Amino acid sequence: VEVVVPDEQLSLGIGRRGQNVRLASQLTGWQIDILTEAEESERRQKEFAERTKLFMDALDVDETVAQLLASEGFSDIEDIAYVPVADLAAIEGFDDDLAAELQNRAQEALDRREAAAREERQAMGVEDALAEIPHLTEAMLVTLGKAGIKTLDDLADLATDELVQKKRVDPRRRKTDTTEDKGGVLAAFNLSEEQGNEIIMAARAHWFEDEEA
Repeated sequence: VEVVVPDEQLSLGIGRRGQNVRLASQLTGWQIDILTEAEESERRQKEFAERTKLFMDALDVDETVAQLLASEGFSDIEDIAYVPVADLAAIEGFDDDLAAELQNRAQEALDRREAAAREERQAMGVEDALAEIPHLTEAMLVTLGKAGIKTLDDLADLATDELVQKKRVDPRRRKTDTTEDKGGVLAAFNLSEEQGNEIIMAARAHWFEDEEA
């Protein structure tokens, strides 16, 4: 969870040697990142500009349309591709035809992204068998390949927390001060622990088949 505080209250929020934020983290069970109002505003502006550019490039739309999508809370192409068309058409200035066209373009953009990731994955030598594992997308397979995980055995050798879970961070560390250690290889994709277990067990399935044979 992220907590935004007035600039002059930052030291109070963190506490001496991080004791305030550390205690709050222990009581709530959440990792807490503290941002000042100025940092939060700067981050929001940066994210808005990034989303606007993403939509302009992927959907081939002008800046106005892209900004409307970003201001409505859409953060990625998947959001547009799979949201009900009526939700897009409800945006001020949009209509059913524009909504349908945007959704078609979003789905085409996803297809291009998936194809590019597949080519990259295959060029790295990641086995096609990994593409049959549930929950794994081509983008995830590229990430696995970059980590040297290219075969079923490579994946099967991992523990769940090595695959999907984030490492705990010292609550005294502020998110804006340092890069967070992401932990698991696929932690950035926000897979659940249950999904991680299913992936690992699917990768290990051939071990049991070999034993039975």
